[in-house]
Amino acid sequence: MSIPVPASQPGHRAYEDSVRLDIGGIVTGLREILGAQLVACLGRVSNTRSVREWAEGSRAPGADVVQRLRTSYYVAGILSERESGTVIQAWFQGMNPELGDKSPAALLRAERLDVIGPDVVAAARSFIAHG
Repeated sequence: MSIPVPASQPGHRAYEDSVRLDIGGIVTGLREILGAQLVACLGRVSNTRSVREWAEGSRAPGADVVQRLRTSYYVAGILSERESGTVIQAWFQGMNPELGDKSPAALLRAERLDVIGPDVVAAARSFIAHG
């Protein structure tokens, strides 16, 4: 069953990219928007060397991390439709009232993605819609 999604819906292009890009492209895009340190946090690693290796393709993250990074890319893409990189970084790291005053980055890193992912996407869409 296919649910039609209007092309004008925030994040449509970001979703397509998050599915089509290889992990190197995802990591490179996230690094450009969020910086290597925040990508390392989202990828559950303690150093940016791993992030560089993922971007270069010399090392691959595990399947769970790949899904977290794809979701993060999708969310960053939604936000980038209307916000600057500085605002997007602050949004990922700051307390969010729609997420129980927890940061999206902390939730995407620590929680089950199937549970928290839709909430973080909804919070990003809300932020774009309401500022």
